[in-house]
Amino acid sequence: MDIDKAVETMIGNLQKNTGKTLEQWIKIVQKEKIAKHGEIIKFLKEKHGLTHGFANLIAHKSKGSDAGSSENKDDLVSTQYKGKENLKPLYDKLLAAILAFGKDIEVAPKKAYVSFRRKKQFALLQPATKTRFEIGIILKGQKAEGILEAITTANAMCSHKINVADIKEVNKEVISWLKKAYDNAG
Repeated sequence: MDIDKAVETMIGNLQKNTGKTLEQWIKIVQKEKIAKHGEIIKFLKEKHGLTHGFANLIAHKSKGSDAGSSENKDDLVSTQYKGKENLKPLYDKLLAAILAFGKDIEVAPKKAYVSFRRKKQFALLQPATKTRFEIGIILKGQKAEGILEAITTANAMCSHKINVADIKEVNKEVISWLKKAYDNAG
């Protein structure tokens, strides 16, 4: 799935369906001086009758919080590791391992983490603290075992996580859980 083409199509449909361009919607949002993403969505849905998809697109673009709004996606990744430079080698090693799974992987840097998708999202990598790196994995129905911990919070993007603090902890078990999630997402 090409996310950039999907977003372009959605932007084109925004004007067709609402009569306003993305730029016009962004100006409307900026005029309101709404700070939070969820509040922007609520405003656009309630005051302007937009669908959630269009409201979410406008909210992200008005805040510059989507990966596509970054001039350079590498900037998003490097910003994640400011003050956490010791964790960057973990990311680099995991990125190389994940990309070796296949040529159908979309890497989508966000402000706080990097998402990995095939037909659907299967993992995310995040420098959680200065000393802890979190690997989020989507394996619905999988029992937690070994280093794989279940995530029990409501509305979590991932079903499981693996915490690592040192590059030596990125071992065959970590890679095998990521590969299983990759296989399930295809």
